[in-house]
Amino acid sequence: MIGLIVSLVVIGLIAGAVARLVVPGKQDISIPMTILLGVIGSFVGGFLGYLLFPGRNPDGFFQTSGIIGSIIGAIIVLVIYLKVRGGRTARR
Repeated sequence: MIGLIVSLVVIGLIAGAVARLVVPGKQDISIPMTILLGVIGSFVGGFLGYLLFPGRNPDGFFQTSGIIGSIIGAIIVLVIYLKVRGGRTARR
């Protein structure tokens, strides 16, 4: 159970950080919020992967496609968050 939580935090941090690097503009988001962004993005990416490719069983927890899906999901969640929050997307 502890290993699952640590894995979620690490994957969440990686996916959230990459999403913040890819999306242009300044995001005033803390590290815990970045982790939360990545974890939610992982669920969004997993759900989109399930919708696009139904019936595929994962062969393990860490997969390249899962990490890429997590990053794509985190980017989607970050863009929606910035639109809802009304954040600036232009760099100064």
